Amino acid sequence: MQSFQLQERATTVPIDPYNPQDWQKGYRSLPKEYDYRIDEVEGEIPPELQGTLFRNGPGLLDVNGQLLHHPFDGDGMICAIAFKDGQAHFRNRFVRTEGFQKEQKAGKILHRGVFGTQRPGGPLANAFDFNLKNIANTQVIYWGGKLLALWEAAEPHRLDPQTLETLGREYLDGVLSPGSAFAAHPWIDPGCAQENGAPCLVNFAIKPGLSTNITVYELNPDGKVVRQSVHSVPGFAFIHDFAITPNYCVFFQNPVHFNPLPFALGLRGAAECITFQPEQPTRILVIPRRTSESMQILETKSGFVFHHANAFEQDGSIYVDSVCYEAFPEVEPGSDFREVDFASLAPGHLWRFHLDLAGKQVERQLIESRCCEFPFVHPSKAGRPYRYAYLGAAHAATGNAPLQAILKVDLESSDRQLWSAAPQGYVGEPVFVPRSGYNEQGLPQAEMTGEEDDGWVLTLVYDSKRERSDVVILDARDLNQGPVARLHLKHHVPYGLHGTFTPAYFGRDR
Repeated sequence: MQSFQLQERATTVPIDPYNPQDWQKGYRSLPKEYDYRIDEVEGEIPPELQGTLFRNGPGLLDVNGQLLHHPFDGDGMICAIAFKDGQAHFRNRFVRTEGFQKEQKAGKILHRGVFGTQRPGGPLANAFDFNLKNIANTQVIYWGGKLLALWEAAEPHRLDPQTLETLGREYLDGVLSPGSAFAAHPWIDPGCAQENGAPCLVNFAIKPGLSTNITVYELNPDGKVVRQSVHSVPGFAFIHDFAITPNYCVFFQNPVHFNPLPFALGLRGAAECITFQPEQPTRILVIPRRTSESMQILETKSGFVFHHANAFEQDGSIYVDSVCYEAFPEVEPGSDFREVDFASLAPGHLWRFHLDLAGKQVERQLIESRCCEFPFVHPSKAGRPYRYAYLGAAHAATGNAPLQAILKVDLESSDRQLWSAAPQGYVGEPVFVPRSGYNEQGLPQAEMTGEEDDGWVLTLVYDSKRERSDVVILDARDLNQGPVARLHLKHHVPYGLHGTFTPAYFGRDR
C-alpha cells in the first residue's frame, strides 16, 4: 500500500486565529430571492468556464424569528451560478416543499426537525409526532434532464433548472413512493460496464430499524432506474455518504446507538437520541453492484465518517479515502450551534482504508492531518485510481477550526497546496470543474482528457468583514497563486452543504 508522508509543503502565512463572532455571522437567514448578473468581479472569469454551478444548503435558520435548533433543520435554498463567455449570473430560490409553504403562511414552526428543532409548546406538543418535514436542503444534481433537490430522509423535489421553480416531488417513474428515502450523496460512475461504458448515477436509500435495509439504485443517462437491489444489515445504521467502484458500493456503518424513546416522548430530536459507541468497531459493508454476489462485512477501528473522497479497486483490494472523526459530534439538547467550541471537538482527517476482501482485513493510514471536510475529485476519476483530492480545510495545520481554506492533496507526491481566505473568510465545499472531459450529454467521460488537475475549483466564501459572500474561482493546477477571479455577490449566502456543476448553461441570456 502506498505510504503517505504527512509533510506540510504549502506556505501558510501566519495570521491571527479566526474570530468566533465573525464565523457566527455566516449563520444568518437569507429570506430574499435574487436574480441578477454578477457585475462586481476581481480578476477575470475564464472564458472557457461554461456551465452552471448548482448549490444547496439551509437558507433559513429561523421561521419568523423563531430560531432553529440546528442548521441541518433549515429549509433548502438552491443557488445557481451560471458562467458563459467570461460573465456570470446568480439566482437563488427556496425549494417550495409542502412544509416550507405551510410554515411561511403560518409564520411559525409547525414541524419537528431531525436535529432537534421542536414545535413550540414543549414535549406535549411534540410527543408522538413523527411527521418530519422534507426540507430538501442537502444536495442538488442535474441528471436525465431533471434538476433534483435531495434530502436523504425522503423523496427528491424536482426544479426547473432555468428558473429554480419547484415543480413537485419526484418519484422516478413510480420507483419511489411518497416518503421514500433517496440519499443526498449520489455518485456518477463515468463508465458503467452494465451500461456499455455509458455513465450512470448510483444512489442509495436507508430504512433503519433493529436491522437496516439499504437499497441501491442505478439510473441511466435518461434518468430511468435500470437496477435496484435491497440488502439487510444487522443493527441501526446512520449513513450519510457511501463510495463506489466499478464493481462495488461501500458503506461505513458508524458505531452509534439510537434510543427512540426521548424522540417519541417529544423530549429530543431524532439526532439528539444518537450516541457514539467508541468501544464498538466501525463496520464496512461491501455490496457488489452485480446482485448475484454476496455482501461482505469487514470491521475496523471505531470512528465516524460523514464523507468519502473516493474509492477504487487495485490488485484485488478496495481502497476507500474518507474524512474520519474520532467520534460522532453529538447534538446536545438546549445547545446553540452558533456557540460551538471547536477546540473541544476532534477534527476530521483524511484517511485511507485498505480493504482486503479475501483476508477480510482492513488497514488504515492517515493521509492528511490538517482539519478538513467536503472532499471532491475529478468526475472522471470517481471510483477509479486518482491522484488529486480537493478539500475544505482549516487555515492552521493543527487543531480543529472552521473551514477557511481550500487544500489540494497530491496522493502520489504527498505535496500540498493551500489557498486560505483567513482570517475573515470562511469557505464552503470545493467543486472541481475539469477544463474538458464531458460527453455530448454533458456527463463525465470515463476516459479523462488532459491532466487530472486541469480545471478550476469553485467555492463560495463568506467574507465576514463585508458580511457578503463571494464566488471564488481557483486554478486547480496551482492553488497557491490565489483566485483567478473573485465574484462579489450583493448579499451573503448562509453556510451550505453540497453542490454540483453541469456544462449546461442555465443563466439569463443577455
